[in-house]
Amino acid sequence: MANIKSQIKRIKTNEKARLRNKAIRSSLKTSVRKFRDVLAGGDQKAIATELRNASQALDIAVAKGVIHSNQAANKKSSMAKTAQQAGVR
Repeated sequence: MANIKSQIKRIKTNEKARLRNKAIRSSLKTSVRKFRDVLAGGDQKAIATELRNASQALDIAVAKGVIHSNQAANKKSSMAKTAQQAGVR
């Protein structure tokens, strides 16, 4: 454990940020997983809804600085491509 007061504070803030990032990343993975599950089902309205939800979750993660914007763009692009192959516009 650190002896310096400012370093003790940094450890606390880093832990808070780590937990916040972990929660955002977990919800992001859940939304992408829901999209993949619905994609396997084949319901086009549900696919469109889950695609929209997953895209919003990716945008939120980028805004919070959890993931890089290019990573979000790649995921959104691949999800849109698979949704289009499933017949969703």
